Amino acid sequence: MTRSHGDPDQEAEEVTLAVMAASRLLVAISARALASTGSTLTLPQLRALVVLRTCGPVKLAALASTLGVNPSTALRMAVRLGDGGLVDRRTNPANRREVILRLTPTGQDVVERVLAHRRTEIRALVERLPAEARAGLVPALKALTGAADELAVDPVDEVRRDAGLIDDPLDPTPPDASR
Repeated sequence: MTRSHGDPDQEAEEVTLAVMAASRLLVAISARALASTGSTLTLPQLRALVVLRTCGPVKLAALASTLGVNPSTALRMAVRLGDGGLVDRRTNPANRREVILRLTPTGQDVVERVLAHRRTEIRALVERLPAEARAGLVPALKALTGAADELAVDPVDEVRRDAGLIDDPLDPTPPDASR
């Protein structure tokens, strides 16, 4: 990569290309982590499982919105994940028109194994960097995610915005019982 010598357009292009290369690397690491589990999950299915792990029980419509897919696509995904024993699908007892999704213990285990593998591979990569490169990487990545603002999707915030966070429909204890 050549230095831009102060040309903002060239500098922005160099940074763009570097971020795109890093993005491809991270996707490849995620794909390898997923493959390490021996499952036939796709990356979008893993993303759905991660949302469920992060948010807990979620309405199907909120999951669809968070993933940026239409509800019928999310339902097909939920059916496949349910058939694989990774997600529990139930009708919301409070509103029979809604489907509630919850990660099963098997689904939780798959997500934990994939994330642990991904973290291990990323850590090994980061440890190979010289100390000065590592020191500069943290503020640069924080600045990038900060600049993304609304583009950076926090699953909990996204699901909450869509009114998709709910009490666990599989927990027989009513939400008010502890009060």
